[in-house]
Amino acid sequence: MFEQLEKIEKRYLEIDEKMARPEVATNLSQLQELARERAGIEEIVRKYRKYKSAQKSLEDTRTMLGEGLDRELAELARQEIGTLEAQTAALAEELRLALIPKDPNDEKDIIVEIRAGTGGNEAALFAADLFRMYSRYAQGRGWKPDILSTSESGIGGFKEIIFEIRGNGAFSRLKYERGVHRVQRVPVTEASGRIHTSTATVAVLPKAEEVDIHINQDELKIDVFHSGGAGGQNVNKVATAIRVTHIPTGMVVVCQDERSQLQNKVKALSVLRTRLMDIERHKQEEQIISDRRSQVGSAERAEKIRTYNYPQDRVTDHRINLTLHNLPRIMDGDIDGLIDELSAAEQARQLEGQAV
Repeated sequence: MFEQLEKIEKRYLEIDEKMARPEVATNLSQLQELARERAGIEEIVRKYRKYKSAQKSLEDTRTMLGEGLDRELAELARQEIGTLEAQTAALAEELRLALIPKDPNDEKDIIVEIRAGTGGNEAALFAADLFRMYSRYAQGRGWKPDILSTSESGIGGFKEIIFEIRGNGAFSRLKYERGVHRVQRVPVTEASGRIHTSTATVAVLPKAEEVDIHINQDELKIDVFHSGGAGGQNVNKVATAIRVTHIPTGMVVVCQDERSQLQNKVKALSVLRTRLMDIERHKQEEQIISDRRSQVGSAERAEKIRTYNYPQDRVTDHRINLTLHNLPRIMDGDIDGLIDELSAAEQARQLEGQAV
C-alpha cells in the first residue's frame, strides 16, 4: 500500500511542476486535464502526508523514551505514544479505503426502471410505492427525479415506470437497489385479511451521454403515435408519443409523458443509449465474473435482495442479513441507513480482495 502511496505523491508533485510551466498555464485544455487529475488524488496525498507526519512523531517519541527520561516525562511520552499509535492506525485505515478503485459511473445521473413482478395488482401498487420511496429519497438529497415513461395499472399502480434522477453521486448511492424487491402485506382488496407476497424488479443504470455510446440513426425505426397508445383511443389531437426501435438488438423504448414530440424523442433516445451502454458494460464484466467463479465457485445472489414485511414492521436486506424497523419511515424515503450498510459491506469485500 505504501509503495502505491509514494507513487501517488510523486505524481502529485509532477502535476504541480507541470502546471507551473508557462506553456502549460496558457494551454487551457491541458491545464484543465491536469487540474482534474490533481483534484482526484489531492485528498489521498493530504492524508498520506498527515500519516507520515504522525508516524515520524511516533518514532521520535519512542526514541526519546528509550534514551531514559525522568518518571514524569516518561509518563507523558507513553501517553503521547498511545495517542499517536491510535492516530496512525486510523489514518492507515482511511488510506486503505481511499485506495479502493472508484466506480467510474459513481458520479453519473441514473435511469431507474421499476417493473411489477409476481402478484398482479398488488405488485403494481408495490412498484408505485418503490417509485415514491426513491423519489422522496432523491428530493431529500436535492436531486431531481423526472418521469420518462409509465405503464399504469387500473388501480393506481405501475406495471412499469422509468424515470431519471439527476444529482451528483446518484449512481454511487442507488446502485445497491438493483434486484428483486419483495413485499409481504395484506392488500387493501383482501377481505379475509390474508398476507400476500408480491415482487417488483428495480434496475438502476448510469445515464449514458452521447460521448459514451454512439447510436447510428440508420439502425433506428421511429414511430409517432397519439399518447393514448398505439391503436387505442387518442387523448391528444396531435401525435406526440414516440416509439424507438433499435433494429440490431430489437430493443424498444416508448416515451409519451411529454407534450412535445421532440421532448419525447430526446428522452427515448436517452433511455436507449443508457440501456445499450449497460449491455456493453455487462459484456466487459462477463470475463471478470467467469474468472472469479472459476476461483471461488458460484456467487449468484438469491433472487430477492430485500423484503418489506408490513405486519412485522421490518425491512430485511438479504445480501448483508440486515434487518431494520420503522417501515413507514423507510418507505417515505429514509433509506440512507440501508445504503450506508451496503456500501460498507462492499468496501469490506474490496479490501479483502486487496489483501489477497
